[in-house]
Amino acid sequence: MRAERVLERIRAIPPGFVRTYGDLSPGAPRFTGTVLSAADDPELPWHRVVRADGTLAKGDRQRRLLEAEGVPFTGARVDMRAARLPD
Repeated sequence: MRAERVLERIRAIPPGFVRTYGDLSPGAPRFTGTVLSAADDPELPWHRVVRADGTLAKGDRQRRLLEAEGVPFTGARVDMRAARLPD
């Protein structure tokens, strides 16, 4: 199932790294957002999913969680060169 594949990819993001919506659902990044909005698993590391430009969809709460894992920021954006998990 397509949604399960997205959830598996999210669960596979290790602490200290991020992936983009498009990384998780190539060609359909909004599908990742739809999957995340319907997910009710409190263990899902949703905070590790960011926009392609490094901005955060969930603001301060997401930033606090990422900073606690050591994700680097440049201003208000995740430093994607340092934190984006390669394919």
